[in-house]
Amino acid sequence: MIEFYTWFTPNGRKVAILLEETGIEYNTHSVNIGKDEQFDPAFLKISPNNKIPAIVDTDNNDYPLFETGAIMLYLAEKTGQFLNTTDRDAYWRTMEWLMWQMGGFGPILGQVHHFTKYNPGISEYAQTRYETEARRLYTVLNTRLEGREFIVDDYSIADMAVWPWAARHNWQEIDLNEYPNVRRWYMTMLDRPAVQRAWNIPENDQPLPVPE
Repeated sequence: MIEFYTWFTPNGRKVAILLEETGIEYNTHSVNIGKDEQFDPAFLKISPNNKIPAIVDTDNNDYPLFETGAIMLYLAEKTGQFLNTTDRDAYWRTMEWLMWQMGGFGPILGQVHHFTKYNPGISEYAQTRYETEARRLYTVLNTRLEGREFIVDDYSIADMAVWPWAARHNWQEIDLNEYPNVRRWYMTMLDRPAVQRAWNIPENDQPLPVPE
């Protein structure tokens, strides 16, 4: 059993998608970051960086783990799903794009959310800088998806990690129609029942963003 500590953010939804796709048993514990519940001393013992999501694997001596990339690799290894360990090229391409999301796509889009959605006009320099880099990263992803159904050909944790950030394209003022390969991939992901279920973990009233 996995104890899953999360909130309905892109990072939380990354792990939620993987949990739903694998079918592994888990319990959800809401950590309301709007109320600073991530700073609760009990949660700090699980997630030393006071960030969601985090897990505790009760089948492995109550093993705690934080950071989405680490959690996704752990769960993929535990279940033997969505990470090809026999084809070394596929394995390292998956790692490559997972790291791309964690090191670039997620952090940059997070800054777009901060400066474009929540604080527009507070810093023209920052807003322009992050919006420009966001468009560059969408172009990188669009190029990668040319002729591919998924980021590393077969559906993997790389797709699960990237999609929830692309799902906030409306916050980023990104028109997915300008990135046709991303749009096609986005809609393929959106059609997956596990992705749809994960969007509402924990329960929330945010509609699934569907590009026009």
